[in-house]
Amino acid sequence: ANLRRAARAVTKMYNHELRSSDLEFTQFTLLMTLDIAGEITQKTLGKLLAMDSTTLTRTLSVLVERSWISSNPGEDRREKLLNLTPTGRRKFQQTQPHWERAQKKLQARIGEKTWHQMGQMLTGIAVAVEGD
Repeated sequence: ANLRRAARAVTKMYNHELRSSDLEFTQFTLLMTLDIAGEITQKTLGKLLAMDSTTLTRTLSVLVERSWISSNPGEDRREKLLNLTPTGRRKFQQTQPHWERAQKKLQARIGEKTWHQMGQMLTGIAVAVEGD
């Protein structure tokens, strides 16, 4: 219960910082990941972010509709290749300062040591439960 509660509280804080950008935290995370990864399949993106297919598809559809992400057929008709569009890259860059402000706010509230420990712990948890 504590992990889910903390995740909801952090998401709420990030969404609050991002509210003026017309993006939610999950949407920003997708834009950021595509900015870093470049072209990637939807399946790989879902695995990378540990997102279920239904949630990922629903979130991506909004970003595609806003022309921030392009979705093109892959090697077989079931595969979708995702890219950040130039408009999406601008949106990501415009929103990044809001995200950075949320990062700094959280870091200040929990302290540098806890921030570092949290990063290590969350990475360990994600690795431990991968594939479940």
